Amino acid sequence: MRPDDARHMLRALELGRRGMGNTWPNPAVGCVIVKEGTVLGEGWTKPGGRPHAETEALAEAGVQARGATAYVTLEPCAHHGLTPPCTDALIAAGIVRVVAPFSDMDPRVSGRGFDRLRTAGIEVETGLCVDEAEDDHAGFFCRVANGCPLLTLKLATSLDGRIATASGDSQWITGPETRAYVHRLRAIHDAVMVGAGTVRADDPLLTVRGFDVPRQPVRIVVSRRLDLPRDGNLARTLDQAPVWLCHGEDAPEETLQAWQALGAKLICVPLHGRQVDIAALMQALGAEGLTRVFCEGGGELAASLLAADLVERLDLHMGGVVIGAEGRPALGALGLDRLSEAPRFALKSVRQIGDDVVQSWARQRRQSHA
Repeated sequence: MRPDDARHMLRALELGRRGMGNTWPNPAVGCVIVKEGTVLGEGWTKPGGRPHAETEALAEAGVQARGATAYVTLEPCAHHGLTPPCTDALIAAGIVRVVAPFSDMDPRVSGRGFDRLRTAGIEVETGLCVDEAEDDHAGFFCRVANGCPLLTLKLATSLDGRIATASGDSQWITGPETRAYVHRLRAIHDAVMVGAGTVRADDPLLTVRGFDVPRQPVRIVVSRRLDLPRDGNLARTLDQAPVWLCHGEDAPEETLQAWQALGAKLICVPLHGRQVDIAALMQALGAEGLTRVFCEGGGELAASLLAADLVERLDLHMGGVVIGAEGRPALGALGLDRLSEAPRFALKSVRQIGDDVVQSWARQRRQSHA
């Protein structure tokens, strides 16, 4: 490795994050083209997954790219899809060295990109900024490896773990600064998901507001019988952001037709007992191409996801208020008999936002992609 390699790779990672929430089903990749210490071109994957980061950076660098190094946050693709392989573009541009954290888990690539570059005489180096890149690409890797998107569960609670008073009053447990932060979290996810109870109680928009985004996240509602208001905010704003309704096999046909006529996407999910099969639901979302889903409740849906061991990341937002035992708990029943069966998370960060405390937790990863 060279002295400036880490600096340029960190810049490529920073660029790649600009695509988070917009590039699915593709990964959000960043690329920097450098020659003799001068940055000649930068790029990141654009909304919808194309153009790819390498193509954008090479276009900015132009003919100066010949003899340069390309820093890419994921192995360049080597297969023909809707766009030609990025390996071919790098070779044609005269790139002499490619630095990347690791190979792509996608079986269509998985080392083939590096092999093609090496066959063309290009030096390939890996192993740089692996932890940062794994974190950024975790959603894409989760979908490739497990067939489902990475799920982040957000819980906004009082200091004593309540999400509302006994009467259902919940506005607002956290302050305006934390609520603005939630909009930023929505923006870096492909979709925002809630249960039917949250829609009936709060009539949420679930859109990103307060700053511009290339495209709004998909709004997902899990409702076995689709017992949702058809004159609420979600129905009224279908022209602004997509709504996907995940329902059971026994949802009334008239209700299905009504929501379809409004423009919602319907996803039928098998039942597990009296509820939608939550594991099958996540597989269905993965099959639709989603890589990162941000769940904002409610308590029953959150408990189902935790019980099924589907929560990869947990964001706990605590406001400085105490509600008491009569308030509504953040989670429904998990059905645990032993503490050893409880889902466990490792603390990643704690920060103060306004008067609130935001904790970010993550499951320990069980495998490496290096």
